[in-house]
Amino acid sequence: MKVIKKDGMTKEVKFEQEEGKMAFRHTAAHVLAQAVKRLYPTTKCAIGPAIEDGFYYDFEFDFTLTTEHLKGIEEEMKKIVKEGLPLQHSLKSREEAIALMKEKNEPYKLELIEDLPQDAELSFFAQGEYIDLCAGPHIVNTNLVKAFKLTSIAGAYWRGDEKNKMLTRIYGTAFPKASELEEHLKMLEEARQRDHRKLGKELGLFALMEEGLGFPFLLPKGLKLKNLLIEYWRKIHSREGYLEISTPVMLNRELWETSGHWDHYREKMYETVIDGMDYAIKPMNCPGGMLVYKMQPHSYREFPIRMGELGLVHRNELSGTLHGLMRVRCFTQDDAHIFMTEDQITDEIKGVVRLIDEVYRMLGFHYHVELSTRPENSIGSDEAWELATNALIKAMDEMNLPYVVNEGDGAFYGPKLDFHLQDSLKRTWQCGTIQLDFQLPSRFHLEYIGSDGEKHQPIMLHRVVFGSIERFLGILIEHYAGKFPLWLSPVQVKLLPISDRFIPYAEKIRNELLENEIRCEVDYRDEKLGYKIREAQLDKVPYMMILGQNEMDEEIVTLRKRDVGDIGSMKLSEFIASIRREEKEEMKPKY
Repeated sequence: MKVIKKDGMTKEVKFEQEEGKMAFRHTAAHVLAQAVKRLYPTTKCAIGPAIEDGFYYDFEFDFTLTTEHLKGIEEEMKKIVKEGLPLQHSLKSREEAIALMKEKNEPYKLELIEDLPQDAELSFFAQGEYIDLCAGPHIVNTNLVKAFKLTSIAGAYWRGDEKNKMLTRIYGTAFPKASELEEHLKMLEEARQRDHRKLGKELGLFALMEEGLGFPFLLPKGLKLKNLLIEYWRKIHSREGYLEISTPVMLNRELWETSGHWDHYREKMYETVIDGMDYAIKPMNCPGGMLVYKMQPHSYREFPIRMGELGLVHRNELSGTLHGLMRVRCFTQDDAHIFMTEDQITDEIKGVVRLIDEVYRMLGFHYHVELSTRPENSIGSDEAWELATNALIKAMDEMNLPYVVNEGDGAFYGPKLDFHLQDSLKRTWQCGTIQLDFQLPSRFHLEYIGSDGEKHQPIMLHRVVFGSIERFLGILIEHYAGKFPLWLSPVQVKLLPISDRFIPYAEKIRNELLENEIRCEVDYRDEKLGYKIREAQLDKVPYMMILGQNEMDEEIVTLRKRDVGDIGSMKLSEFIASIRREEKEEMKPKY
């Protein structure tokens, strides 16, 4: 498959390569725009990029587009594909580009041109009568886009700014073969069934309310799930020598100016005034950790100092970007900050990588790592950035851990390693991160006494394993389709007395289970056993106990296991021992 690049040169790539996928789907987006313009000539085109697993195009329609319109647009797209239109690249001067877009009445393209350098030659791609301001890349002919599907419609502010006009975004996906498209659509349907918002409501885990957009309510079972994750987090971090702290949720402007957040992150911060002084709710935990470090003098003998914090942070996300637990305005970050000497950097990075690896493999996630380098909006010297970036590279190389470079996507204070985990549907999520920081220790004037008796500046690692715990819960809900492993299930056993006569026996069993720290519930409803079993199955509880006359007489329990069915009867002590073995086995690495 040949791809046309921004300079007009062609290159042979495979669809399986990332560059091939992006070019293929970018062309599909242009086919969509061409079809829309043919059917609805007065429509204004905005932007239409390829995205992971598909593409979209933003339009301004002079009518309300609905999903009923998508079938007609798809039919027109098929005609364009069948026409086999070659994609032709050209460069135009600024004046030529402006004249062309005025002629075609494309105000959004004109606005994009206005933002480009005055002397720039502008890149265009044409197919038949359709021409678009575009840097590419594209495949060479529309007839290669053999299998595609328009999947949904959404609203999108022009340039992501809620002060701008709301446009109509049409999403789609495209593949070279119909079989690949069919497989992908099946995956999308499975993803819809696993949607954490749907399952969160059905399983009683969390609620999203109009009274607090972006501020999720965790219900008893959801909070139990969160607390189980936190208990596990505390256990492994205590083992690794982390000291847990808690810092205030709100601190004054002076602190955020010192940290650099006031200048570099203020648009995401909630602000208020107390006693005539500006304050901000923390969007990150690190500045509070700086203050804790500064409370007392430190010696090199104490290093490394590993401070963990399960900090509640708030970020002012645009309402249009909010999505269940995946994008919220308030979340718990499993933060930690490691203070160390320069010669400890490599070992500490390796230690964090091993910890993240342990957690992800226990949960069954495969992952890959990206090295994100210095962004344009950064602080610090070139020398410090080079030293920090090389330190991350050295640690990864010594561990023989492969990574890809994500240019310019580091934090404003340092480069970072991002861990992208893959769930059971092969979707990727960026969760864990390691950020090496030479800047904040300098800005906060952190010090320690070295072996030479002199004052030195410590070096600092920021790191998270889960990232946002709420977001991680959303990922786990979808990864497991709500069928959590036994150790993580909010309710591990549902007790089902077959009539009211056996409730006292059920309560006796429940009390013994609770004494053994096994999470359980009794179904007290006056319903038939079959109904109770179906309800427990819908609740995705790992085990059900059927309790009737025989069980009470023989002091046994009859068991059903999720996704297995009946597994027979046994003494309660045997069942408790088997649960302990199963939990222990579940918490071993999966690969």
